[in-house]
Amino acid sequence: MYRPVLRPSEAIPKIGTYMLQSLAGEPCIKATMGAEYIVIEKKKTWYFNLDPSRVRTSGYCGKESAVLSLMLPDNTTSLEFTFIKEKNVSYITKLSARVSPLPLCQRCANKTYSGLLDHDKLFSTAAGQSFKCKSDSLLLMSSELRIKLVHLQMQAFTLPKGQYGEEVECWADFNKRVVPIVIGATVVGFILITLLTLLFIKDRRSQGYDRL
Repeated sequence: MYRPVLRPSEAIPKIGTYMLQSLAGEPCIKATMGAEYIVIEKKKTWYFNLDPSRVRTSGYCGKESAVLSLMLPDNTTSLEFTFIKEKNVSYITKLSARVSPLPLCQRCANKTYSGLLDHDKLFSTAAGQSFKCKSDSLLLMSSELRIKLVHLQMQAFTLPKGQYGEEVECWADFNKRVVPIVIGATVVGFILITLLTLLFIKDRRSQGYDRL
């Protein structure tokens, strides 16, 4: 039986691409990401990374709802996304996660850590677009479990030829890209104002000397 092993230190999770097709054989969900499970047990933090080579993909595709389920052997670890489409907009309305690791010590009892985000609107995009986030997405699943998604890109319902559509940038990436530009522009503006002020003062002094 396969059992996940929790580690005391973090490591960058491997990136995997997962695809689900409809009964007609058309791609309906595509997701590219790395996933890390963060377990908090007795004020200590443990980590487990999802291995794409071991993942079994399942789910279903409907016109207005779809589910992508990622599972490890023996169902010891799962990560399930539920997509909804309404008024030409798609988003994740539910995310569930579960991990049943090896006991943290010889005397520790077997324990399953699970969590659920429900009735949320995560990673919203218009139809035919893909949600992309290079920044880490940390999701609080329960008091004992967090999920970190890295280098995330996903799209549901409309996937022509299985390719991602126009990318929708997450807020974290937008802020990382725009904030330095705004700060740089502010600094440049301040320098220009200072120079113009000094030139104006110098010009006024020069005019005063001419009158004398």
